[in-house]
Amino acid sequence: MSNQTNDSYVEVTGGKIWYEIVGNGPGLPLMTLHGGPGSTHFGLEPLRALGADRPVVFYDQLGCGNSDRPNDPKLWEIDRFVEELFQLIKSLGFKQFHLLGHSWGTMLALDYYLSHPTGVSSLILSSPCLSVPLWLADCNKYRKELPAQIQERLEYHERNGSTDSEEYLNATKEFNKRHVLRLETVPPSVLKGRENRGTQVYKTMWGDNEFFMNGNLKDYDRTERLAAVKLPCLYSCGRFDEASPDTVKTFSDLTPNSQFHVYENSAHMPHWEDPNEYLSTVREFLVRSENL
Repeated sequence: MSNQTNDSYVEVTGGKIWYEIVGNGPGLPLMTLHGGPGSTHFGLEPLRALGADRPVVFYDQLGCGNSDRPNDPKLWEIDRFVEELFQLIKSLGFKQFHLLGHSWGTMLALDYYLSHPTGVSSLILSSPCLSVPLWLADCNKYRKELPAQIQERLEYHERNGSTDSEEYLNATKEFNKRHVLRLETVPPSVLKGRENRGTQVYKTMWGDNEFFMNGNLKDYDRTERLAAVKLPCLYSCGRFDEASPDTVKTFSDLTPNSQFHVYENSAHMPHWEDPNEYLSTVREFLVRSENL
């Protein structure tokens, strides 16, 4: 089956968002939810290969990428992003579909399911953040493993409110090389995604960086609601992921009909770091969930 593509825009609350449908295989459609908040579909580029099996929908959430970028921080709330996804799915006319979220996209996928369960066939939660307190605890643990000089520079700038300084940004790169993307060369699509990210969205909802958090998601924690997720659910992460394997396994253990997979050679982006294993794991899960 060919990977035909079709892209367009749809009106949602706050502006227009861009989407693309890749492939026309016989499987149920797969909605892909990028990370961030404020990252773009470019970061999920390897998932285009799944279009051989089914329609795969990529979209840029409002405020980033090819979508409108209204200068209105009041729009950057998780409930509005859930509404945006509902509006997109409704416009596409999908009656049944899978949701795949990466990083922040897992928060969006879970909240969508909890508020709009009709039509959702399965959840794929890749490198999930379903509890910000647990996420920050893991990141602080990893920070303590960084070289002492880097830890000191991070703490200095955080104390002095200079987290936008070049020295601070350079210090965060060591964390990112260990726990976000462990590739020597950053893929061009990932670089393109960084160039087109929505900085206002990220700073409003998250904060200055992955482990220094002061955005409006700071109290997000859905661990007590995971028992209500009854449909098939795939949790996965990299061995060196900032979404730590211990925490992701905890999420899986709390979710009745779930499975858990660790990509041994990856950090936070196994779809780039180990794409063959990632794609085969997702493919097998989707086929199995459709045949239950």
